[in-house]
Amino acid sequence: MAIATTAADQHSVIQVRGARENNLRNVSLDLPKRRLSVFTGVSGSGKSSLVFGTIAAESQRLINETYTAFVQSFMPSLGRPDVDALHNLSAAIVVDQERMGANSRSTVGTATDAYTMLRIIYSRLGTPHIGTSSAFSFNVAEGMCPECEGVGEVSKIDVEQLVDRDKSLNEGAITVPGFAVDSWYWQVMAGSGLYDPDTKLRDFTETEWEDFLHKPSTKLRIGSNNITYEGLVTKVQRVYLSKDRESMQAHLRAFVDRAVVFATCPACAGSRLSAAALSSTINGVNIAECSAMQISDLAAFVRDISDASVGPIVTSLRELLESLVEIGLGYLSLNRASGTLSGGEAQRVKMVRHLGSSLTDVTYVFDEPTVGLHPHDIRRMNDLLLRLRDKGNTVLVVEHKPEVIAIADHVVDLGPGAGSEGGRLCYAGDVAGLRASDTLTGRHLGHRARLRERPREPRGWIAIRGADAHNLKNVDVDVPEGVLTVVTGVAGSGKSSLIHGYLSNREGVVVADQSPIRGSRRSNPATYTGLLGPIRTAFAKANGVKPALFSANSEGACANCNGIGLVYTDLAMMAGVASTCEECEGKRFTPEVLTYTLRGKNISEVLGLSVAEAYAFFPTGQAHTILGRLRDVGLSYLRLGQPLNTLSGGERQRLKLAIHMAEKSSTYVLDEPTTGLHLADVDKLLSLLDQLVDAGNTVVVIEHHQAVMAHADWLIDLGPGGGHDGGRVIFEGTPAALVAKGETLTAEHLREYVGG
Repeated sequence: MAIATTAADQHSVIQVRGARENNLRNVSLDLPKRRLSVFTGVSGSGKSSLVFGTIAAESQRLINETYTAFVQSFMPSLGRPDVDALHNLSAAIVVDQERMGANSRSTVGTATDAYTMLRIIYSRLGTPHIGTSSAFSFNVAEGMCPECEGVGEVSKIDVEQLVDRDKSLNEGAITVPGFAVDSWYWQVMAGSGLYDPDTKLRDFTETEWEDFLHKPSTKLRIGSNNITYEGLVTKVQRVYLSKDRESMQAHLRAFVDRAVVFATCPACAGSRLSAAALSSTINGVNIAECSAMQISDLAAFVRDISDASVGPIVTSLRELLESLVEIGLGYLSLNRASGTLSGGEAQRVKMVRHLGSSLTDVTYVFDEPTVGLHPHDIRRMNDLLLRLRDKGNTVLVVEHKPEVIAIADHVVDLGPGAGSEGGRLCYAGDVAGLRASDTLTGRHLGHRARLRERPREPRGWIAIRGADAHNLKNVDVDVPEGVLTVVTGVAGSGKSSLIHGYLSNREGVVVADQSPIRGSRRSNPATYTGLLGPIRTAFAKANGVKPALFSANSEGACANCNGIGLVYTDLAMMAGVASTCEECEGKRFTPEVLTYTLRGKNISEVLGLSVAEAYAFFPTGQAHTILGRLRDVGLSYLRLGQPLNTLSGGERQRLKLAIHMAEKSSTYVLDEPTTGLHLADVDKLLSLLDQLVDAGNTVVVIEHHQAVMAHADWLIDLGPGGGHDGGRVIFEGTPAALVAKGETLTAEHLREYVGG
């Protein structure tokens, strides 16, 4: 596509020339500045490579280069994207769906600065007056509860999970992983001389029991060696509890979950604050009670504060809280831990933070901001995107929803397919031009799934009675068996609480959700699906060597990077950085292993194939079967060796679904499976759901997409609102019945959809 830019308008556009990052095929285009541009195309078409991997990455790299050499030495070294030229970039702020960190001290209130403003208001108006705003902070000694140090909960080790009191050390009394009889840790304890290893633990004296469990690090002479001894609880805390839980092996994580008991702090009742902070009130309410309020209620409370001395900050806080309500997050509370937010919730919280920023002429980059949003809430999201644009910013949005595409000033469509079939510019222009174009996106923009003429009849019902978790109001509901049921309702209405809390944990129920996959830095689709097994066997058979050589987690691994392909550097005060291993050049295997080939390709090259390419490369056998399932769930473009931590939530869910399809199951629960799917791929998903039902399964889908609602046999609608305004079943029945006589928000939008 030819690019023509005059001298007059060259500074009003971001110029991209020759972008080749990942699968991009020499893409050149102009993006209008201070406008809303939406990037469309099927999954794997190159949208993220262009927006995040090229434009945002180069902006960040150029900003980093403005720092002094000394400061840069502490920062990640960012490589230049594979692009000929980028002109007229402004500072880019990426507002993505990454979780906001699992730091136990980070809450919605601290992440948005709402709690900081609240602290200032309480320090000035709270009675009795107890000091400055830091007196209300649970992150400094002055304001935190001394018992739990501002975390709100206390943890203790359940000793009964560490030992069997009816055995002696020599009989294997210690049940902690790594402390088996004759292991090094066991030898230190048994040879300490502090107690008899043949005495059963229940017969220890009080002193022996204390030394056994809690003795601090001490030098002891055992035989001819000086050995450091610590009590069992002391060692467990140091060796296991100080580590990041997510990085542990599964059996260690299971042990920690079993052995560590968390309880609400008895001193502060979970509020995290000191007694003095809790004693100070405004209109009879203390700051912890404010933090625990639903944000929509807190906004009303703040509106009643009229003291002129805090006028400006009350106005700022009120506007922030009202923005959170406007974007559909009014059901959250300020004391909600940031790490418990979904990806979509985290992105919307970050977005509201930027709405209050004084910065202008910034490039904001969004990754599917409508994830997790009901059609009613998408309209609110659109308003916020337009407000950011109208402040004088350039807004770039990767999105599939037609409602967001419709408000774009400029649309960039990439494709035509995914992976090696994508990476080309299919269309750039206004929305009307996209509708008229013959691109896949243009053809599907007005596409509507139709209501079923004859919904399938249930063969039975799964009863849920008295559901009252979170905001559910003692819900009784029957989920039909043998059909496709869609559970819907606005964000925070109780959908996940109902289904995951009362259906997912039943026998025979398979759950495919978007949660992160553990150990995902080292894992990839080939290892996770079991595909690597037959691939290794095929390589071993073809070359007459051991299969273990072809595992990057075993004998064939590059010694420098331990088979990861990347070397991770911990920067202590910042996020760690990853750089390609210089020894194997990211190939993960030793040079010897790479000399072995299968039909002309080495193991690294095979793991570099997309699912579609591998499906053709392995035309028969178990590998072909597994690859077929991955293709069926819409993951043809994924590379076999792509690290799982690079997958989106929607891709993770479809990967889990592909695995579960091989199992004998009766009930499938899916959570927003349309996440990350192009309009054309939604039709494929509906076909896949039909296959599951027609094979005799029950399929329950938590979903907002109207195409999935229309295609359902049965709908369960929760609401009417979010938080304490939700938690009720407000409709049960067929989609046709909801469209005909429903009075809910879902009914309103589905009626508009099928009539459109």
